[in-house]
Amino acid sequence: MDPEVSLLLQCPPGGLPEDRVQAEMNPAHNRRPLPGGDKAITAIWETRLQAQPWLFDAPKFRLHSASLVPIGSGEPQVLLRLGLTSYKDFLGTNWATSAAWLRQQGAADWGDRQAYLADPLGVGAALATADDFLVFLRRSQQVAEAPGLVDVPGGHPEPQALCPGDSPQHKDFPGELVVRELFSSVLQEICDEVNLPLLTLSQPLLLGIARNETSAGRASAEFYVQCSLTSEQVRKHYLSGGPEAHESTGILFVETQKVQRLQETEMWAELCPSAKGAILLYNWSRDVTA
Repeated sequence: MDPEVSLLLQCPPGGLPEDRVQAEMNPAHNRRPLPGGDKAITAIWETRLQAQPWLFDAPKFRLHSASLVPIGSGEPQVLLRLGLTSYKDFLGTNWATSAAWLRQQGAADWGDRQAYLADPLGVGAALATADDFLVFLRRSQQVAEAPGLVDVPGGHPEPQALCPGDSPQHKDFPGELVVRELFSSVLQEICDEVNLPLLTLSQPLLLGIARNETSAGRASAEFYVQCSLTSEQVRKHYLSGGPEAHESTGILFVETQKVQRLQETEMWAELCPSAKGAILLYNWSRDVTA
C-alpha cells in the first residue's frame, strides 16, 4: 500500500447505491477542542489568508467513523457517523505542522487518533467514459491542497446546500438528506470541474472511503460514475470551460484496462492521495467482480 493513502472502508463488489447508505448526525461526532485551545487554528487561518486571499471558510461534514452493517435482508449497508466542522478548522488541524502530534495526543487522550482533527469528508469519482477511459484533472497552482498534482474530479458535500447559514446545527440535517447531498455532490463536482451535463452521468456507486495520510488521515468517499460520452467528447466539454475551470489546468485520460497497473507507472507519483485512494478502491472493486 502507498504510504500516502490508507483504506478506511471497502464496500461490497461493484459499490453501493444511495439507498444502501445511512448517515447519523450527532454532536458527539465533532472534533474535540485542541489541548491548548483553538487559538492556534485562527492564527494558521490568518496566515493562509495572507498568502491565498481567495480562500473562504464554510461548514463541512466531519467523518467520525464508518462501518458496514447488515440490514433486514442480510445485505450490508454503510453507516456514516458524522459531525460538523469547517474548512478553517481543516487547515488549522489536518494541515497544521502539529498534525502528527495531535494524532498522538488524540490516541492518548481519547483512544482516537483523529479526535482533535477536523477531518472534513471529501468526495471523489472514478469517472469512466463511454469508450473505457478514466478521467483525471491536473490541479492548478491556485488550489489550497495538492497544487499541480493529478486528481480525480471531486470536492466536498456541503452542509450549506441543505441548511444555508454559517452556524448550522446537527438537528438541521436528517440523515437521508445528508446521504442525498453526499451522492449529489460528487455529480455536481463532475459537472462543475469537467463541465459535463448532468444527464450524461449515471447514479454514483459508493466504492469505499480512503484516508489521505499526507493530511493526517482526512477521509474521502470515493464513487464510481459512468459517463455516456466518449473521452473526446468529454475533452471538448472540459476545454469549453465550466464553473470551476480555474481549479485545474488540463485533463488526462487513462484506459480502464491500464488502470490496474497504474501504480507501476510514472503517473502514480503525480497523483494526489485522494486520487490514489479512488484508484485503489476502483481496482479492488473490479478485481473482486472480474
